[in-house]
Amino acid sequence: MNTAGKVSNTLEDFWKTASGKSLNTGRPLVMGIINLTPDSFYENSRAEVGDDFIHRVGKMLEDGMDILDIGAVSTRPGSEDPGLQAEMDRLLPALSLLRKCFPELCISVDTFRADVAGEALRIGVSAINDISAGGDDDQMLKVIAGHNVPYIMMHKQGMPAQMQEKPHYDDVLLDISEFFRLKIEKFNAFGIKKIILDPGFGFGKTLEHNYQLLAGLSHFKSFGYPILAGISRKSMLYRLLDITPEEAMNASSVANTLALYGGADILRVHDVKQAREVVEIFSMYKRFLHD
Repeated sequence: MNTAGKVSNTLEDFWKTASGKSLNTGRPLVMGIINLTPDSFYENSRAEVGDDFIHRVGKMLEDGMDILDIGAVSTRPGSEDPGLQAEMDRLLPALSLLRKCFPELCISVDTFRADVAGEALRIGVSAINDISAGGDDDQMLKVIAGHNVPYIMMHKQGMPAQMQEKPHYDDVLLDISEFFRLKIEKFNAFGIKKIILDPGFGFGKTLEHNYQLLAGLSHFKSFGYPILAGISRKSMLYRLLDITPEEAMNASSVANTLALYGGADILRVHDVKQAREVVEIFSMYKRFLHD
């Protein structure tokens, strides 16, 4: 039995707008993606700071976005890190502009660097989304603990430049569960309680690993924390179907529906309108499910 709705009350405590208002949605949340990078795998997710950037964010809000997830370093397989200064130069002006134009927008910053996270939180972002779960910068725990914000900890195997070179697990569900268990213990010891779990679809996983994760997503509900699923237009979809990322919107909607059935509380997506429709239909369907 799906339990996504049962955790959404927790999400109300986690996610607040810049003005301190709770999202209070009572349903799974839609997180829209914008990348301030020239090399993210899906071209239409890329943006540069300016009028088009603000228009795009406004359209995402109109389409039903709950949270904006913005990053300035591509972490696609094979990507190279441009460095701290480049990340800061891309990200901080965008955050300042967002705060001016959308003062109540709920913003998550996608970064694995504690210094970047700290600067973003000082500007007033709502959360940090860390693909390394604190593993790439040991100062991240102190930053998150000091601001008491939601922290998305993602599982990945290896670094982006090499992570798709023969990833191996004894049991992908059990191995990632143990990873989460140890990370949760570590973060709880720092007083960090607002944790969101992301199993990291596509980050050091084969095609089969990704579908094992999707089929077993409810396994992670036992931790009692919200689950984020980031499947949108990823290679697990377009390689299976022999299409391009640009052709994978329908596949993304199907995969997002399966993720919701498995207990996902947040969908991280490129296509907000379509994802919101998935959430609305699934939420109505779930009302009539029987235990």
